[in-house]
Amino acid sequence: MGIIDQILKHKLLFIETQDGAETTLALYNYQKACENGRGAVLLSVARGKVSEGIDFDHHFGRAVLMLGIPYVYTQSRILKARLEYLRDQFQIRENDFLTFDAMRHAAQCVGRAIRGKTDYGIMAFADKRFARADKRGKLPRWIQEHLKDELCNLSVDEAIQVSKRFLRRMAQPFTREDQLGLSLLTVEQLQSEETKKKLEQKMQYV
Repeated sequence: MGIIDQILKHKLLFIETQDGAETTLALYNYQKACENGRGAVLLSVARGKVSEGIDFDHHFGRAVLMLGIPYVYTQSRILKARLEYLRDQFQIRENDFLTFDAMRHAAQCVGRAIRGKTDYGIMAFADKRFARADKRGKLPRWIQEHLKDELCNLSVDEAIQVSKRFLRRMAQPFTREDQLGLSLLTVEQLQSEETKKKLEQKMQYV
């Protein structure tokens, strides 16, 4: 039995296509399945409508699985001209720009699932190349902070166990007091010298 058949035993499956009307209908039914508790899987294409223009906040996107690295089509004449300009004017190597662009799009795709500080989701980069320093270092800092060595190059079973632990932790009751000092600060904390130094350090990377 194939992977698709196994998925269909547990979840509905929808696919983004090149037809805009079909994709809109698939997205509507996907959201409907999430709303009624049935749950669903949506297969979409990096650099497409779904991966860049639509938010999957809260229960609409609890896990994003990025398969491969979304490199741009390199035979485009416009891209070739841009790469030549960057090389001649700024001495930026083609490979560096293509990798940076791919990592930016990868982050944009997985970031569809996190749309606020009360939201949560699993982001899985299912390609061992993401663990390399030249790829990992070009991901946004907020992703790098959670992409620790012990979470890289996991087997499928290991990734499932990590995901289960994460979801169990996220299922615990959430209160305002739990976030004081983390995502919420009191007036006293905002005025403290330690907090000011931390904020100044963060602003250096914005």
